[in-house]
Order: sequence, then C-alpha cells, then structure tokens
Amino acid sequence: MFPTTLIHHLASSPVRRPRQQPLGRKGVVAAGLILLNWVGLLTFLLGFYRPDWRSPAPYLLMLLQAHMYTGLFITAHDAMHGVVSPDKRLNNALGTLCALLFAFNWFGQMLPKHHAHHRHVGTNDDPDFHPENHPGFVPWLARFAWNYLTWWQVAAMALTYNVLKLGFPQANVIAFWMLPAVLATLQLFFFGTYLPHRGEHAPDNRHHARSQFRHHAWAFVSCYFFGYHYEHHDQPYLPWWRLWEAKN
Repeated sequence: MFPTTLIHHLASSPVRRPRQQPLGRKGVVAAGLILLNWVGLLTFLLGFYRPDWRSPAPYLLMLLQAHMYTGLFITAHDAMHGVVSPDKRLNNALGTLCALLFAFNWFGQMLPKHHAHHRHVGTNDDPDFHPENHPGFVPWLARFAWNYLTWWQVAAMALTYNVLKLGFPQANVIAFWMLPAVLATLQLFFFGTYLPHRGEHAPDNRHHARSQFRHHAWAFVSCYFFGYHYEHHDQPYLPWWRLWEAKN
C-alpha cells in the first residue's frame, strides 16, 4: 500500500511560514466535500455495487474508501486545532461528526490527548509516543490503540456491523465499511505518528518530528499532507489543505 521508496525519504528541513489568512468558509467547504464523498461512495458500495472479486476494481474502491475515511479523521484533527471553522460551535460539531463516523471516535476525549501530544511531544507525557526505545511498529501501534480505543467504540462498531449486514451484503459491509476504517487507521498511524516521531532527533529539533520530502501529490494521496509533519507541529494553525505551503 505504501511505496517504500517514498516512505523512507524523511528529513527535518527548514519550513516556510505562509501568511496567515482568515479561515472563512474554506474549511467548512473542505469538510463538507469529504463528508459528502464518504457518504456517497459508501452508499453506492453498500447498496448498489456488486463486486467481481476476481477483478482489481473492488480492491481499488476499498482503497478509495479508505482515503475518504482518512479525510474524515484529518477533518476531525483540524477541528481539534480550531481550523475547520471560525465558529467554534460549528467547528466542534463537524469535528465530532467526522470523529464519530470514523469508527465511533469521541471528539471530546481525543481533544485533550491530541493537545497533550503537541505540548509534550516525544516525552513520557506524550500519549502518542512509545518511549521504550522505539521497539517497532506493532508494539507502538498496540500502545497507541490502548491509549485511544474504548470498550464502547468496540461495542458500537459490533452493533453497527450486525445492523448493516441485515440490509446489505455481508461481504460489502466488511470490504467497504469495516476494512477501509482499519486501513485508514494504519495509514494515519504510519504516516502521522510512527514515521515522523520514531528514532532519534537532532538536539535542535524542538518538535521531535520529521517530514516527508517535498512531493505534494504523494503527500496528499498518502495522508492529506500530514506527512509534512514537522510543518504541522511548527504551524498547527494551518489547515490540512494549506499545509503544503509550509513545505520547502
């Protein structure tokens, strides 16, 4: 899923500082487009699409739906930084909705943990960090899941799965509702936590983060520019759709 020739090309680099602009309605429009695409594609895939599993089409559609799931989480993440809408109630409402649609995450629970990650990045007080000498992807992912996954999320997903399979083909529910959420979770963790924060960092790297080399098309496809991770920590007021402007 992830081309290794681009995964490993990470580096800390000087960042640009784009001019701050009024957010206006752009964040809400971006959130709305992601929501509409997620809902529209999922409706088609569950209710109307009859996949031929011998062809590549259903697997490509699964990856596309995973990309839509990633967009949901990135929107919820931007809402945690208040950059979806200048109206705080609308900002938080969109963040809550997008977080819930992504495997029933709870925005109010994630918000303080995410800000703790920014305040204490790379320390034992960082809820996203694996301090035990960075033993590897799987142990770090397990610790990350332990910190964020709740029993009621699992119960809600199980209930939703059993309800959906009453009205739609079970294979479609698994392939286009369940697996894309899992793939998007791995994608977000891999590009947004593991690669940027693993290993040692230069003493002057105050954000304890790396960034992908500049390649805007890949940065968008891989994780909505979230691979420009040093830039995000340096300028968290930039929404995802402007993050590329900070990359040298």
